[in-house]
Amino acid sequence: MKSMSLSKEIIAATVGSSYGEAAYKLVEQLSDAGHDTWWVGGGVRDMLRGKIPTDMDIGTAATPEQIGVVFPKAKQDPNAFGSMRVPMGKCIFEVTAFREDDAASDGRHPEAVLFSTRERDARRRDFTINALYFNPISRELYDPFGGEADLKEKLIRFIEDPVVRITHDALRMMRAVRFRALLDGQYHPDTYRALQEQTALLEKLSGTRKLEELQKMLLGPHPDRALEDLWELGMLKHFLPELHACKGIPQPADYHHEGDVWDHTLRCLRSFRDEHGIDVRLAALFHDCGKAETFSLKERIRFDQHASVSAELAEKALGRLQCQTKRREKISWLIEHHMMMGTFVDASVPEDRLVHWYHHPWFQELLQLFWLDIAGTEPADFGLYEQIVQNYHRFLDTHPQPMKPLLSGEEVMAILGIKPGEKVGEILKSLHAAQVKGEVTTKKEAKAFIEKQI
Repeated sequence: MKSMSLSKEIIAATVGSSYGEAAYKLVEQLSDAGHDTWWVGGGVRDMLRGKIPTDMDIGTAATPEQIGVVFPKAKQDPNAFGSMRVPMGKCIFEVTAFREDDAASDGRHPEAVLFSTRERDARRRDFTINALYFNPISRELYDPFGGEADLKEKLIRFIEDPVVRITHDALRMMRAVRFRALLDGQYHPDTYRALQEQTALLEKLSGTRKLEELQKMLLGPHPDRALEDLWELGMLKHFLPELHACKGIPQPADYHHEGDVWDHTLRCLRSFRDEHGIDVRLAALFHDCGKAETFSLKERIRFDQHASVSAELAEKALGRLQCQTKRREKISWLIEHHMMMGTFVDASVPEDRLVHWYHHPWFQELLQLFWLDIAGTEPADFGLYEQIVQNYHRFLDTHPQPMKPLLSGEEVMAILGIKPGEKVGEILKSLHAAQVKGEVTTKKEAKAFIEKQI
């Protein structure tokens, strides 16, 4: 059927872009080979919203083997059954065979997937706004479940029985929250009730899948809305109890007019800017989670040592989410040090300590976290932040960053015959400090230096 909302202008602009032209040619070649092929999902949704998509999935009646015949350079996607990664010019597209899922599931993934038709492929999708198919050649929109109408209402609605959809893959609960935040939308009543009732199924999901979805929420336009929904629907307590505990933890009224710890955290999330990377956003999410454990009432409300406790809790939570070790170390480091920023306006701090901090590879992200912490506070006073930034840039003008490290961790272990561990990190830090001071300038000197360390 034709779409009243999919304007000729947005179709022309999409097909006219270099990416859209490549996506069109891909459909054209598969169609010429006799395979029913459509643009599908989020890219079509973007077009209906008046946006030119930069990412377009392709659905086709062709099997992976048949896709490979049409596109000999295509490769199987190891992370998606029935999907091929097809190069087209400078672009690479995810081309997936139409399929249907077996009814049985353990909540993690379908038991089996069968190649099928477009009609059956639509029935296996999660939400009506994702079961949207557009043929760029015939200019037809296939919308079997009223996704276009739901999109106009900004309505998140599961296809058919929501409990069946969730039982088939519990990640769909987090996806519902993400799409609601993405569209600044609302839930269908049946979808909302099912989300509330099935939250325990989240515990069956791998940490990797939950982390991936959480990161998409934090990178979206309304991360605070997503986190509030995770709490309200009861999902957060099943995979991030450290954050769930923050609601209702009061803060000193003289410094935090915005409300409790949870209110402060959401305000930080609302302050995200494009330059804030995902590690800084995760650090902002967890930076005060230790306040629930360190709350005390003395001369006023206090949270003694909350930064270090928050860092420990974040490390454990990110470990459950199977976050990479190096990233966990970085995020917990940012959280642990976010309360020590006053140090950098203390005139008594020796120069070698300033070198250590200002040349630290994560210092700029520490500054970003500090800015977000202030932005999440009412009243927000950026005076200290601005003073630190001025001191930081003045210092770098006279103490430029040193060149790349002279030795890697692998080289240190090979030279000294030691195994990975804290000792390697300690030696690299000592070598870095010596390099900054100009005591070591060549690889030969670096080797001699670390041998002395042992």
